[in-house]
Amino acid sequence: MALYKRNGVWWYHFIFEGRHIQRSSKVGNKSDARTIEAAYRTKLAKGEVGIEEPKKIPSFTQAMKDFLKWSEQQYAAHPNTHRRYKISSKALLRYFGSKQLDRIDKGDVERFITWRACQKKAPQGKKSTKPKKSTKQLRPATINRELACLKHLFKHNEELIPKNPVKGVKFLNEDNEQTRVLNAEEEKLYLLAASQPLQDIATLMLETGMRPEEVYRICRENVFIVQGYLFNPYGKTKAARRKIPLSTAASTVLTSRLENEKIKGNYLFPGRSTDTAIVKVNAAHTATVKRCKVVPFRLYDLRHTWATRAAMAGVDLVTLAAMLGHSRIQMVLRYAHPTEEHQFAAMQKVQRYMAR
Repeated sequence: MALYKRNGVWWYHFIFEGRHIQRSSKVGNKSDARTIEAAYRTKLAKGEVGIEEPKKIPSFTQAMKDFLKWSEQQYAAHPNTHRRYKISSKALLRYFGSKQLDRIDKGDVERFITWRACQKKAPQGKKSTKPKKSTKQLRPATINRELACLKHLFKHNEELIPKNPVKGVKFLNEDNEQTRVLNAEEEKLYLLAASQPLQDIATLMLETGMRPEEVYRICRENVFIVQGYLFNPYGKTKAARRKIPLSTAASTVLTSRLENEKIKGNYLFPGRSTDTAIVKVNAAHTATVKRCKVVPFRLYDLRHTWATRAAMAGVDLVTLAAMLGHSRIQMVLRYAHPTEEHQFAAMQKVQRYMAR
């Protein structure tokens, strides 16, 4: 009798009449798992249950196709999660292709990491007749998202492949503690150079600290201008689903879009059709940064900028976490990076205190 634990559940496997039997006990208690295994052995011996024919192991291509189909249904309420898996699947499919799922081991996963780390980032912008070559290296975060997709795919197929080859593989260090904060002049230049709808999206992020996808999905019925807030019903945590206070500038932008007759449907930032929200504005952001000639930054840094300004203005961390939609104060610390000017001003306050 052999038991092993996977994802908090005990599995058992043994040989019966020359056939390898492997099943999940579906319990997290080892003693209960032994009892379940013994009962199953007894049923086999008495002929009360038959030996199940082993299911055919699919190719990686087929497994990924099935996984993405499941993901689309599973994350219907969180389409960005499915979209992330779909994007990550492209590199995984190129590498593993038609290889049988049970032939992929830990060594294959580590070789995939090495292969991806040597590749360049795909150039952004509109496609042209002359394909552009990118000189930028892939970010560790991109490879880690692909590994997360691969790990979830094997977890989805744990009945066929109990041992997940991604488990135990060390993910890359992302070094995400970036401290890019826009100053007032950079903000002015960027907003003047931005076209619509990027200009309104950026303004709302700078004025409220909202995530990009939260802005994209703003619906008419969730905006309460008179009451001074909008409601965000999206997010994986209760903290993310929150009322967001509006500044005067944010209210002006939202009022303008609510009254704009050209904006049809429920979404204030509609996509290709009026019944869908815009997906992303990354290309527009990149072009705007080049036009205004400020030091490059990510669109997400606009949220970072708002959070840093709020911290420097004296907003306490508990309140800041609630406004940003974080469930833990620790998550706020990465956003609250005081600028050098603020640190020097703080030192002056300390000196005045000591002098007294």
